[in-house]
Amino acid sequence: MKLVSFEHLEKQRLGIFFDEKYYDLKNCAAKIGIELPRGMKKFLEDWEKYLQASQTVLESIKNGTITESIPADQIRLLSPVPEPTSCRDGYAFRQHVEAARRNRGVEMIPEFDKFPVFYFTNHQAIFGEGEIKVEDDHLQSLDFELEAAIVIGKKGKNISVNKADDYIAGYMIMNDFSARVLQMEEMKLSLGPAKGKDFATSLGPWLVTPDELAEYKIQTPAGTKYDLEMTAYHNGKLVSKGNMKDMNWTFAEIIERASYGVKLYPGDVIGSGTVGTGCYLELNGTYAREAKENGKEYTPVWLQDGDTIELEITGLGKLRNTITKSKKSRSILNKK
Repeated sequence: MKLVSFEHLEKQRLGIFFDEKYYDLKNCAAKIGIELPRGMKKFLEDWEKYLQASQTVLESIKNGTITESIPADQIRLLSPVPEPTSCRDGYAFRQHVEAARRNRGVEMIPEFDKFPVFYFTNHQAIFGEGEIKVEDDHLQSLDFELEAAIVIGKKGKNISVNKADDYIAGYMIMNDFSARVLQMEEMKLSLGPAKGKDFATSLGPWLVTPDELAEYKIQTPAGTKYDLEMTAYHNGKLVSKGNMKDMNWTFAEIIERASYGVKLYPGDVIGSGTVGTGCYLELNGTYAREAKENGKEYTPVWLQDGDTIELEITGLGKLRNTITKSKKSRSILNKK
């Protein structure tokens, strides 16, 4: 099932996306005598119960009992989980970490292979597809990050890796926008990332339940992986290509680590971290190093005001965002 959150007639709704059409889940359920919540937050609080009821709604859509869809041009897609209870981002792809460190002239850190890590980002700055408004300093080396993300569907603490996949409600695309000048400056203090990351994370377009991805499933002793191609397009040009199966740490392993000594809650979002080649920080470093080896120069590429960035993952859809600079100029870098 593909679940969506959207605005229609200035109200937030939870829906099903099926056969290129959008259906208001609560309204459709009422037509066949089922009561479902209006939004994703309540839905996740009793995920298994509401998901089962939603399957009945979906079957009624498929067999033609329910036909009332909402035209795509009458809705505005939001993040599938508009208000996550928290948002963590992992560091699961070795290729990305290794390449980024090599481009900085430092050795691969051995701790990467010992345990999965993550950081907390701003769960109050979550967006779906569409416009991403940024400030002056964000546009100093503004970057995308091509990632997948999961949503936790039930409460748990000290979750073992062999049970962790059962806590995943679904999967979606994640773009962890990064202001690299801000990020690199603050991380010299060995704390962060903070202001370089906390202004925007986009999620979407759908929350896809695991059953939808069964044909891509790869079972491992450390949990489930999926053979899903990941691509990024900047102003229509392909700039990144990877695969979700190349995660060196599975989501199950990240969940085990994240839940150690603390409870995870329905609505918590956890990102995979950047796939190999999945950001300009890595790509610019690689291209600059190769150009230098050949006696050439390379001009770094970053996201600019008015640019579009589209992330696509097999089975999870396409997440499209447009960068827009704030009309008023503001800078914290200039305050030093």
